[in-house]
Amino acid sequence: MAFDKNSNGFTFTFAAILVVVVGTLLAVSYMGLKPAYDENVRREKMQNILASMNVHVARDEAPAKYTELVHAPFLVDASGKKVDGDAFALDVLKQYKDWKAGVVRPEDMHYPVYPATHDGQTLFVLPLVGTGLWGPIWGYVSVKDDGRTIYGSTFDHKGETPGLGAEITQDWFQKPFEGKTFTDDKGDYTGIHVYKGGTNTTDPHGVDGISGGTITSSGVDEMLMRTLAIYDKYFKSAGTTDLTQR
Repeated sequence: MAFDKNSNGFTFTFAAILVVVVGTLLAVSYMGLKPAYDENVRREKMQNILASMNVHVARDEAPAKYTELVHAPFLVDASGKKVDGDAFALDVLKQYKDWKAGVVRPEDMHYPVYPATHDGQTLFVLPLVGTGLWGPIWGYVSVKDDGRTIYGSTFDHKGETPGLGAEITQDWFQKPFEGKTFTDDKGDYTGIHVYKGGTNTTDPHGVDGISGGTITSSGVDEMLMRTLAIYDKYFKSAGTTDLTQR
């Protein structure tokens, strides 16, 4: 039977077959590559957790170093109480998006805590997620066993403006967080503010933002103030003795 290659029927049939074939090939390729992709994501997450403790390793070295330094991660709820669940498996970015979309209530959100030891100190690595100018921003801060002092930090983004908001990934922005505290001497929560760039702040609870990257700086400020308030509840409920005995 001859086919009229100039007919609409032939064109539609050929297009349909092509879509099915290409779609099948893409699906097979995705399924084949997904395990490698997931493993890269897992290792990058470990790298970021370690980087917040000022431990910088290659991606292939991250699993071994993570296992060496990080011990028994856990989740806390919005009131700072421990809850059951897999801390590492929790996708905090997805949870944040679901909260912003009204799918998840604030009181139902969970927050991972990664206890670790490094350089003779007990540390607690805390994930953060927020919104920048063009999309999500995120990071990790490590906190000393006093439950209030930042030991180190690392921040990243999806699409902030090069030379402006994207500067949150640079050492000059991240280093000033070291030694800052998110409670005052009485233990009252202060958070950590990100001020307008160029202020050269001496505030023990704040750092300079990015000149020209006002929206991204504000996003980091909001992210820190909102998330550290939750973790502060955990640290206060755990008590200094429990933290130092880890």
